Amino acid sequence: MHFIRNLLAVVPRSHQHMAAALFRTIFAQPDAVTGAWDQVGDQLAASFPKAGPLMDKARAEVLAFAGFPKAHWQKIWSTNPLERINKEIKRRSRVVGIFPNEASAIRLVGAILADLHDEWQASDRRYLSEDSMSPLHPQRDSLATAELTAGN
Repeated sequence: MHFIRNLLAVVPRSHQHMAAALFRTIFAQPDAVTGAWDQVGDQLAASFPKAGPLMDKARAEVLAFAGFPKAHWQKIWSTNPLERINKEIKRRSRVVGIFPNEASAIRLVGAILADLHDEWQASDRRYLSEDSMSPLHPQRDSLATAELTAGN
């Protein structure tokens, strides 16, 4: 979302709807997101010279999600979890009102983040499941694990 705003800033207002629609086609591709990025970048650069270098510069950052399994894409490219965390920090810090020092604010934020981490680890509704994460590190699944017996 933030990148498309930057991209549309270098496109004349009369062509912004067309450029935005063309840009959205990148993410509608089932697998070839990087190829679509290059193709759309070339099309936009032909009409809007500033768009090409902007897209070349942001390619790695915007397409970072494509290095993960496809099942994760929708969760990774959304900022909703981050916005949820920020909202929770804001909600709890408003209750305190004024912090006596910087360390107390850091303790509160750290406690909130630790609480959310524990919630993600223990709940049935995990953000990214172990099954969906296993393709990222297949060698970890084949490591031998220690087995405890009753005699130990």
